[in-house]
Amino acid sequence: MRNPSTPHRRALLTAGAAGLVLALTTTPATHAAPHPKPPTSGSLVLIGGGLKADNTAVYGEIIKRAGGAGARIGIITAASVPASQDAHADDPQRCANSACNGAYYADLFKRHGAADAQWVPVDLDHIDAADSEEVVAQINAMTGFFFGGGDQYRYVTTLLHGEEHTDSKVLAAIRAKLASGAVVAGSSAGAQIAAGRDMVTGGDSYQGLRDGSAPGYFDDPTRLGYLPAGGFGFLTSGLIDTHTGAYGREGRALRLAADTGHDRVYGLEENTALIVDRPGTATEHITVRGTNGVTILDLRRAETKRTPQGWSLHGARYNHLTDGDRYTAHTWTTHPAATNRRLHALSQTPVPMNTDVFYATDNPDGHPYSLLGTARALAATRAQRTATATTYETAPRFTVTLTKSGRYATWTSDGSTPATMTGLDLSITAR
Repeated sequence: MRNPSTPHRRALLTAGAAGLVLALTTTPATHAAPHPKPPTSGSLVLIGGGLKADNTAVYGEIIKRAGGAGARIGIITAASVPASQDAHADDPQRCANSACNGAYYADLFKRHGAADAQWVPVDLDHIDAADSEEVVAQINAMTGFFFGGGDQYRYVTTLLHGEEHTDSKVLAAIRAKLASGAVVAGSSAGAQIAAGRDMVTGGDSYQGLRDGSAPGYFDDPTRLGYLPAGGFGFLTSGLIDTHTGAYGREGRALRLAADTGHDRVYGLEENTALIVDRPGTATEHITVRGTNGVTILDLRRAETKRTPQGWSLHGARYNHLTDGDRYTAHTWTTHPAATNRRLHALSQTPVPMNTDVFYATDNPDGHPYSLLGTARALAATRAQRTATATTYETAPRFTVTLTKSGRYATWTSDGSTPATMTGLDLSITAR
Protein backbone atom coordinates (compact mmCIF):
# COMPACT_ATOMS: atom_id res chain seq x y z
CA MET A 1 0.00 0.00 0.00
CA ARG A 2 1.37 3.43 -0.89
CA ASN A 3 1.66 6.24 1.63
CA PRO A 4 -1.98 7.16 2.34
CA SER A 5 -1.08 10.79 3.02
CA THR A 6 0.10 11.41 -0.56
CA PRO A 7 -2.78 12.87 -2.64
CA HIS A 8 -3.04 13.17 -6.40
CA ARG A 9 -1.87 16.62 -7.47
CA ARG A 10 -4.70 19.09 -7.98
CA ALA A 11 -7.38 16.42 -7.42
CA LEU A 12 -10.38 17.23 -5.25
CA LEU A 13 -9.31 16.53 -1.71
CA THR A 14 -9.97 12.85 -2.28
CA ALA A 15 -12.28 10.60 -4.29
CA GLY A 16 -15.80 10.16 -3.01
CA ALA A 17 -16.51 13.82 -2.30
CA ALA A 18 -17.38 14.83 -5.86
CA GLY A 19 -20.77 16.38 -6.25
CA LEU A 20 -21.01 17.54 -2.66
CA VAL A 21 -21.69 21.25 -2.21
CA LEU A 22 -22.33 22.50 1.29
CA ALA A 23 -25.18 24.89 1.87
CA LEU A 24 -23.01 27.41 3.67
CA THR A 25 -23.43 30.59 1.70
CA THR A 26 -25.80 32.01 4.30
CA THR A 27 -23.46 31.32 7.22
CA PRO A 28 -21.07 34.25 7.68
CA ALA A 29 -17.66 33.35 9.06
CA THR A 30 -18.13 35.77 11.92
CA HIS A 31 -21.16 33.80 13.13
CA ALA A 32 -19.42 30.43 13.20
CA ALA A 33 -19.90 28.52 16.44
CA PRO A 34 -16.71 28.68 18.53
CA HIS A 35 -15.00 25.51 19.70
CA PRO A 36 -14.26 25.04 23.40
CA LYS A 37 -10.83 26.46 24.23
CA PRO A 38 -9.64 25.19 27.60
CA PRO A 39 -6.13 26.10 28.74
CA THR A 40 -3.84 23.87 26.72
CA SER A 41 -0.62 22.31 27.95
CA GLY A 42 -0.30 19.82 25.12
CA SER A 43 1.22 20.16 21.67
CA LEU A 44 0.39 19.85 17.99
CA VAL A 45 2.59 18.33 15.27
CA LEU A 46 1.08 19.37 11.94
CA ILE A 47 2.64 18.05 8.73
CA GLY A 48 1.95 19.52 5.29
CA GLY A 49 1.46 16.11 3.69
CA GLY A 50 3.80 13.65 2.00
CA LEU A 51 5.12 12.35 5.33
CA LYS A 52 7.78 9.80 4.44
CA ALA A 53 8.06 6.55 6.34
CA ASP A 54 11.72 7.25 7.14
CA ASN A 55 11.18 10.75 8.60
CA THR A 56 12.62 9.87 11.99
CA ALA A 57 12.74 13.51 13.07
CA VAL A 58 8.98 14.05 12.77
CA TYR A 59 7.89 10.63 14.01
CA GLY A 60 10.39 11.03 16.83
CA GLU A 61 8.89 14.39 17.86
CA ILE A 62 5.41 12.87 18.04
CA ILE A 63 6.57 9.88 20.06
CA LYS A 64 8.71 11.99 22.41
CA ARG A 65 5.75 14.25 23.16
CA ALA A 66 3.54 11.21 23.72
CA GLY A 67 5.85 9.84 26.41
CA GLY A 68 8.84 8.39 24.56
CA ALA A 69 9.27 4.66 24.98
CA GLY A 70 5.90 4.51 26.76
CA ALA A 71 4.00 6.34 23.98
CA ARG A 72 0.58 4.98 23.05
CA ILE A 73 -0.68 6.50 19.80
CA GLY A 74 -4.30 6.51 18.68
CA ILE A 75 -4.57 6.54 14.86
CA ILE A 76 -7.59 8.30 13.36
CA THR A 77 -8.02 7.83 9.60
CA ALA A 78 -11.65 8.84 9.09
CA ALA A 79 -10.53 11.19 6.27
CA SER A 80 -9.95 8.07 4.13
CA VAL A 81 -12.69 6.23 2.27
CA PRO A 82 -14.16 3.44 4.40
CA ALA A 83 -13.63 -0.20 3.53
CA SER A 84 -17.10 -0.39 1.97
CA GLN A 85 -15.96 2.07 -0.73
CA ASP A 86 -12.59 0.44 -1.44
CA ALA A 87 -12.59 -2.15 -4.24
CA HIS A 88 -9.30 -3.50 -2.90
CA ALA A 89 -10.28 -3.65 0.75
CA ASP A 90 -9.32 -7.33 1.00
CA ASP A 91 -5.89 -6.87 -0.59
CA PRO A 92 -3.27 -5.65 1.92
CA GLN A 93 -0.97 -4.62 -0.94
CA ARG A 94 -3.53 -2.45 -2.74
CA CYS A 95 -6.04 -1.30 -0.12
CA ALA A 96 -6.42 2.43 0.57
CA ASN A 97 -9.23 2.67 3.10
CA SER A 98 -9.44 3.91 6.67
CA ALA A 99 -8.81 0.54 8.30
CA CYS A 100 -5.76 -0.43 6.25
CA ASN A 101 -4.38 3.12 6.44
CA GLY A 102 -4.80 2.91 10.20
CA ALA A 103 -2.81 -0.33 10.21
CA TYR A 104 -0.13 1.31 8.04
CA TYR A 105 0.41 4.16 10.50
CA ALA A 106 0.14 1.92 13.56
CA ASP A 107 2.95 -0.22 12.18
CA LEU A 108 5.06 2.86 11.39
CA PHE A 109 4.69 4.32 14.86
CA LYS A 110 5.68 1.03 16.45
CA ARG A 111 8.71 0.76 14.17
CA HIS A 112 9.72 4.28 15.17
CA GLY A 113 9.64 3.33 18.85
CA ALA A 114 6.11 3.79 20.21
CA ALA A 115 5.10 1.23 22.83
CA ASP A 116 1.71 0.84 21.18
CA ALA A 117 -0.29 2.28 18.30
CA GLN A 118 -3.92 1.45 17.60
CA TRP A 119 -6.45 2.34 14.94
CA VAL A 120 -9.43 4.21 16.37
CA PRO A 121 -12.40 2.62 14.53
CA VAL A 122 -14.31 5.77 13.53
CA ASP A 123 -15.04 6.36 9.84
CA LEU A 124 -17.93 6.72 7.42
CA ASP A 125 -18.79 3.06 7.98
CA HIS A 126 -18.78 3.56 11.76
CA ILE A 127 -20.05 7.09 12.44
CA ASP A 128 -21.90 5.93 15.57
CA ALA A 129 -18.56 4.86 17.05
CA ALA A 130 -17.71 8.57 17.48
CA ASP A 131 -20.09 8.55 20.45
CA SER A 132 -19.20 5.10 21.74
CA GLU A 133 -18.12 4.88 25.38
CA GLU A 134 -15.89 1.95 24.42
CA VAL A 135 -14.02 4.07 21.88
CA VAL A 136 -13.83 6.95 24.38
CA ALA A 137 -12.16 4.52 26.79
CA GLN A 138 -9.67 3.65 24.04
CA ILE A 139 -8.96 7.37 23.56
CA ASN A 140 -8.43 7.89 27.28
CA ALA A 141 -5.82 5.13 27.32
CA MET A 142 -3.74 6.89 24.65
CA THR A 143 -0.97 9.46 25.22
CA GLY A 144 -0.96 10.86 21.68
CA PHE A 145 -3.01 10.93 18.49
CA PHE A 146 -2.32 11.01 14.76
CA PHE A 147 -4.86 12.08 12.12
CA GLY A 148 -4.16 10.72 8.64
CA GLY A 149 -4.66 12.37 5.28
CA GLY A 150 -7.49 12.25 2.76
CA ASP A 151 -10.51 14.56 2.79
CA GLN A 152 -10.81 16.83 5.83
CA TYR A 153 -14.56 17.13 5.37
CA ARG A 154 -14.87 13.46 6.31
CA TYR A 155 -13.48 14.41 9.72
CA VAL A 156 -16.20 17.05 9.97
CA THR A 157 -18.81 14.45 9.03
CA THR A 158 -17.61 11.77 11.42
CA LEU A 159 -16.37 13.62 14.51
CA LEU A 160 -18.52 16.78 14.67
CA HIS A 161 -22.29 17.03 15.08
CA GLY A 162 -24.53 19.11 12.84
CA GLU A 163 -24.30 22.70 11.68
CA GLU A 164 -23.26 23.80 15.17
CA HIS A 165 -20.13 21.66 14.93
CA THR A 166 -20.42 20.32 18.45
CA ASP A 167 -17.92 17.67 19.50
CA SER A 168 -18.68 13.98 19.38
CA LYS A 169 -17.70 12.16 22.56
CA VAL A 170 -14.53 10.88 20.91
CA LEU A 171 -13.45 14.34 19.76
CA ALA A 172 -14.29 15.81 23.16
CA ALA A 173 -12.06 13.16 24.76
CA ILE A 174 -9.20 13.98 22.36
CA ARG A 175 -9.64 17.69 23.07
CA ALA A 176 -9.47 17.03 26.82
CA LYS A 177 -6.35 14.91 26.39
CA LEU A 178 -4.70 17.72 24.40
CA ALA A 179 -5.58 20.21 27.13
CA SER A 180 -3.99 17.99 29.76
CA GLY A 181 -0.71 17.50 27.90
CA ALA A 182 -1.15 14.97 25.10
CA VAL A 183 0.18 15.48 21.57
CA VAL A 184 -2.16 15.67 18.58
CA ALA A 185 -0.51 15.22 15.19
CA GLY A 186 -1.77 15.04 11.63
CA SER A 187 -0.64 15.06 8.02
CA SER A 188 -2.31 16.78 5.04
CA ALA A 189 -6.06 16.64 5.78
CA GLY A 190 -5.12 15.50 9.28
CA ALA A 191 -3.27 18.79 9.75
CA GLN A 192 -5.86 20.90 7.96
CA ILE A 193 -8.64 19.73 10.26
CA ALA A 194 -6.81 21.32 13.20
CA ALA A 195 -7.80 24.72 11.79
CA GLY A 196 -10.17 27.18 13.37
CA ARG A 197 -12.75 29.20 11.45
CA ASP A 198 -12.64 29.46 7.64
CA MET A 199 -10.90 26.14 6.97
CA VAL A 200 -10.03 25.83 3.30
CA THR A 201 -11.93 23.09 1.45
CA GLY A 202 -10.28 23.29 -1.98
CA GLY A 203 -9.15 25.53 -4.79
CA ASP A 204 -6.20 26.55 -6.95
CA SER A 205 -4.22 29.76 -6.60
CA TYR A 206 -4.95 31.34 -9.97
CA GLN A 207 -8.70 30.75 -9.87
CA GLY A 208 -8.77 31.91 -6.26
CA LEU A 209 -6.98 35.16 -7.08
CA ARG A 210 -9.21 35.73 -10.09
CA ASP A 211 -12.59 34.77 -8.65
CA GLY A 212 -12.22 35.07 -4.89
CA SER A 213 -13.35 32.63 -2.22
CA ALA A 214 -16.81 31.40 -1.28
CA PRO A 215 -18.24 29.41 1.63
CA GLY A 216 -18.76 25.83 0.52
CA TYR A 217 -17.21 22.65 -0.76
CA PHE A 218 -17.42 22.42 -4.53
CA ASP A 219 -17.27 19.83 -7.32
CA ASP A 220 -14.85 22.09 -9.18
CA PRO A 221 -11.47 21.42 -7.51
CA THR A 222 -10.09 24.76 -8.74
CA ARG A 223 -12.75 26.84 -6.97
CA LEU A 224 -11.55 28.38 -3.71
CA GLY A 225 -13.92 27.25 -0.98
CA TYR A 226 -13.89 27.34 2.78
CA LEU A 227 -15.90 26.14 5.76
CA PRO A 228 -16.83 29.17 7.89
CA ALA A 229 -17.25 27.12 11.09
CA GLY A 230 -13.80 25.66 10.49
CA GLY A 231 -12.29 22.41 11.65
CA PHE A 232 -11.53 21.28 15.20
CA GLY A 233 -10.11 24.63 16.31
CA PHE A 234 -6.90 23.23 17.78
CA LEU A 235 -4.81 26.00 16.12
CA THR A 236 -6.43 29.41 15.81
CA SER A 237 -3.49 31.84 15.56
CA GLY A 238 -3.59 31.66 11.76
CA LEU A 239 -5.16 29.95 8.78
CA ILE A 240 -3.63 26.59 7.80
CA ASP A 241 -2.83 25.39 4.30
CA THR A 242 -1.04 22.18 3.33
CA HIS A 243 1.15 21.01 0.42
CA THR A 244 1.74 24.75 0.06
CA GLY A 245 4.82 25.05 -2.14
CA ALA A 246 4.45 21.62 -3.73
CA TYR A 247 1.08 22.64 -5.17
CA GLY A 248 1.68 26.39 -5.46
CA ARG A 249 -1.02 27.27 -2.93
CA GLU A 250 0.44 30.54 -1.64
CA GLY A 251 -1.92 32.55 -3.87
CA ARG A 252 -5.07 30.83 -2.66
CA ALA A 253 -3.92 31.16 0.95
CA LEU A 254 -3.38 34.92 0.59
CA ARG A 255 -6.75 35.42 -1.11
CA LEU A 256 -8.66 33.36 1.47
CA ALA A 257 -6.97 35.14 4.37
CA ALA A 258 -7.72 38.55 2.87
CA ASP A 259 -11.34 37.63 2.10
CA THR A 260 -12.05 36.28 5.58
CA GLY A 261 -10.14 38.79 7.70
CA HIS A 262 -7.21 36.66 8.85
CA ASP A 263 -3.81 38.29 9.30
CA ARG A 264 -1.62 35.16 9.33
CA VAL A 265 -1.29 31.95 7.32
CA TYR A 266 0.76 28.89 8.17
CA GLY A 267 1.69 27.33 4.82
CA LEU A 268 2.80 23.80 5.71
CA GLU A 269 5.23 22.11 3.35
CA GLU A 270 5.48 18.40 2.64
CA ASN A 271 7.44 16.06 4.92
CA THR A 272 7.83 18.94 7.39
CA ALA A 273 6.13 19.60 10.71
CA LEU A 274 4.88 22.75 12.38
CA ILE A 275 5.22 21.87 16.07
CA VAL A 276 3.02 24.01 18.31
CA ASP A 277 3.49 23.98 22.07
CA ARG A 278 0.67 25.26 24.28
CA PRO A 279 -1.65 26.06 21.34
CA GLY A 280 -4.34 28.62 22.03
CA THR A 281 -2.51 30.27 24.92
CA ALA A 282 -0.57 33.51 25.26
CA THR A 283 2.63 31.44 25.33
CA GLU A 284 1.96 29.52 22.12
CA HIS A 285 5.33 28.63 20.67
CA ILE A 286 6.26 27.05 17.32
CA THR A 287 9.19 24.98 16.07
CA VAL A 288 9.80 23.76 12.51
CA ARG A 289 11.11 20.24 11.97
CA GLY A 290 11.66 18.51 8.63
CA THR A 291 13.20 18.62 5.18
CA ASN A 292 11.36 21.54 3.59
CA GLY A 293 9.93 24.34 5.72
CA VAL A 294 6.92 26.39 6.70
CA THR A 295 5.83 29.57 4.94
CA ILE A 296 4.29 32.18 7.24
CA LEU A 297 2.33 34.88 5.44
CA ASP A 298 1.79 38.09 7.40
CA LEU A 299 -1.20 40.21 6.35
CA ARG A 300 -1.32 42.64 9.27
CA ARG A 301 -0.58 45.60 7.00
CA ALA A 302 -2.01 44.16 3.81
CA GLU A 303 -4.50 46.10 1.70
CA THR A 304 -6.56 44.82 -1.19
CA LYS A 305 -8.16 46.54 -4.13
CA ARG A 306 -10.23 45.57 -7.14
CA THR A 307 -9.62 47.40 -10.41
CA PRO A 308 -10.88 46.77 -13.95
CA GLN A 309 -7.80 44.58 -14.40
CA GLY A 310 -8.59 42.42 -11.35
CA TRP A 311 -7.85 41.86 -7.68
CA SER A 312 -4.64 43.14 -6.08
CA LEU A 313 -2.91 42.92 -2.71
CA HIS A 314 -0.16 45.11 -1.25
CA GLY A 315 1.66 45.17 2.06
CA ALA A 316 1.84 41.45 2.84
CA ARG A 317 5.06 39.88 4.12
CA TYR A 318 6.58 36.58 3.11
CA ASN A 319 8.54 34.52 5.65
CA HIS A 320 9.97 31.03 5.22
CA LEU A 321 11.19 29.05 8.23
CA THR A 322 13.29 25.90 8.03
CA ASP A 323 14.37 23.01 10.23
CA GLY A 324 15.13 24.04 13.80
CA ASP A 325 13.69 27.55 13.53
CA ARG A 326 11.38 28.72 16.29
CA TYR A 327 8.55 31.22 16.14
CA THR A 328 6.60 33.06 18.83
CA ALA A 329 3.06 33.57 17.58
CA HIS A 330 2.07 36.27 20.08
CA THR A 331 4.99 38.56 19.12
CA TRP A 332 5.31 37.47 15.46
CA THR A 333 9.00 36.83 16.11
CA THR A 334 11.27 34.35 14.30
CA HIS A 335 14.19 32.77 16.16
CA PRO A 336 16.48 31.09 13.59
CA ALA A 337 18.03 27.73 14.43
CA ALA A 338 21.23 27.94 16.45
CA THR A 339 23.10 26.25 13.60
CA ASN A 340 22.13 29.00 11.13
CA ARG A 341 23.96 32.28 10.62
CA ARG A 342 23.10 35.47 8.79
CA LEU A 343 23.66 35.37 5.04
CA HIS A 344 25.17 38.44 3.38
CA ALA A 345 24.68 37.85 -0.33
CA LEU A 346 27.73 38.36 -2.54
CA SER A 347 26.46 37.04 -5.85
CA GLN A 348 25.68 39.43 -8.71
CA THR A 349 23.56 36.83 -10.51
CA PRO A 350 20.14 38.21 -11.49
CA VAL A 351 16.99 36.42 -10.37
CA PRO A 352 15.81 34.05 -13.14
CA MET A 353 12.55 34.82 -14.90
CA ASN A 354 9.59 32.97 -13.43
CA THR A 355 6.43 32.77 -15.52
CA ASP A 356 4.60 30.16 -13.43
CA VAL A 357 4.74 31.38 -9.86
CA PHE A 358 1.91 29.15 -8.59
CA TYR A 359 2.76 25.95 -10.52
CA ALA A 360 -0.19 25.79 -12.90
CA THR A 361 -1.81 22.45 -13.63
CA ASP A 362 -1.82 23.19 -17.36
CA ASN A 363 1.91 23.92 -17.58
CA PRO A 364 3.83 20.72 -18.46
CA ASP A 365 7.10 22.48 -17.67
CA GLY A 366 6.04 23.85 -14.28
CA HIS A 367 7.98 23.28 -11.09
CA PRO A 368 6.86 22.89 -7.47
CA TYR A 369 8.10 25.37 -4.86
CA SER A 370 8.16 28.02 -7.57
CA LEU A 371 7.54 31.11 -5.42
CA LEU A 372 10.01 29.81 -2.85
CA GLY A 373 12.58 29.42 -5.63
CA THR A 374 12.20 33.06 -6.65
CA ALA A 375 12.42 34.19 -3.03
CA ARG A 376 15.62 32.23 -2.48
CA ALA A 377 17.15 33.49 -5.73
CA LEU A 378 16.43 37.06 -4.61
CA ALA A 379 17.94 36.36 -1.19
CA ALA A 380 21.08 34.92 -2.78
CA THR A 381 21.93 37.98 -4.89
CA ARG A 382 23.01 41.51 -4.12
CA ALA A 383 22.24 42.56 -7.70
CA GLN A 384 18.51 43.09 -7.00
CA ARG A 385 16.33 44.30 -4.19
CA THR A 386 13.13 43.37 -6.03
CA ALA A 387 12.06 40.36 -8.07
CA THR A 388 8.86 39.64 -9.97
CA ALA A 389 7.18 36.40 -11.02
CA THR A 390 3.99 35.95 -12.99
CA THR A 391 1.21 33.40 -13.29
CA TYR A 392 1.23 31.01 -16.22
CA GLU A 393 -2.42 31.83 -16.82
CA THR A 394 -3.52 35.09 -18.41
CA ALA A 395 -6.63 37.29 -18.63
CA PRO A 396 -5.68 38.52 -16.17
CA ARG A 397 -2.06 37.63 -15.56
CA PHE A 398 -1.06 38.15 -11.95
CA THR A 399 2.37 39.47 -11.03
CA VAL A 400 3.92 38.70 -7.65
CA THR A 401 6.55 41.19 -6.49
CA LEU A 402 8.99 40.40 -3.69
CA THR A 403 11.03 43.23 -2.17
CA LYS A 404 13.85 43.26 0.37
CA SER A 405 12.45 45.71 2.87
CA GLY A 406 14.08 47.22 5.94
CA ARG A 407 12.74 44.26 7.95
CA TYR A 408 14.23 41.67 5.59
CA ALA A 409 16.83 39.14 6.77
CA THR A 410 18.15 35.79 5.56
CA TRP A 411 19.97 32.98 7.34
CA THR A 412 21.93 30.05 5.95
CA SER A 413 22.91 26.64 7.28
CA ASP A 414 25.74 25.99 4.81
CA GLY A 415 27.26 29.45 4.41
CA SER A 416 25.92 30.22 0.94
CA THR A 417 22.40 28.88 0.32
CA PRO A 418 19.47 30.93 1.65
CA ALA A 419 17.40 28.90 4.11
CA THR A 420 15.35 30.98 6.55
CA MET A 421 13.95 34.23 5.14
CA THR A 422 11.95 36.86 7.00
CA GLY A 423 10.35 40.18 6.10
CA LEU A 424 10.16 40.02 2.30
CA ASP A 425 7.44 42.44 1.21
CA LEU A 426 4.93 40.79 -1.12
CA SER A 427 2.40 42.27 -3.50
CA ILE A 428 0.12 40.81 -6.16
CA THR A 429 -1.22 42.85 -9.08
CA ALA A 430 -3.39 41.94 -12.07
CA ARG A 431 -2.80 42.98 -15.67
